[in-house]
Amino acid sequence: QVQLVESGGGSVQAGGSLRLSCAASGPHYDRTCMAWFRQVPGKEREGVAGVYRGNPYSTSYYASSVKGRFTISEDNAKNTIDLQMNSLKPEDTAMYYCGAAHGGCMDWTDPSGFQYWGQGTQVTVSS
Repeated sequence: QVQLVESGGGSVQAGGSLRLSCAASGPHYDRTCMAWFRQVPGKEREGVAGVYRGNPYSTSYYASSVKGRFTISEDNAKNTIDLQMNSLKPEDTAMYYCGAAHGGCMDWTDPSGFQYWGQGTQVTVSS
């Protein structure tokens, strides 16, 4: 069982930055694909960024809409997966969720492959 708790959401003007953090714990936390998703009412959950936990040489994955603006990273000292979001746009407004999936990140954009979820943190970007 993996437990996930997100933090760091809030309101910011367009062009600003926010940093989200996902605190992960549990006996099966290693060797998991960790990813950030976002969802707006009436739409499907969308994969934003993903990384394979525990491999310093692993590739990070990004949705085309956030590539170059968002960075996913691991903080091993804090046991968190962080999402640095720069140059935020109003269309980035959503509830952001941290997800964990046993195995690799080959299908990291598919939320149905993730077994564990945090409660979500709201990000609002005003124009």
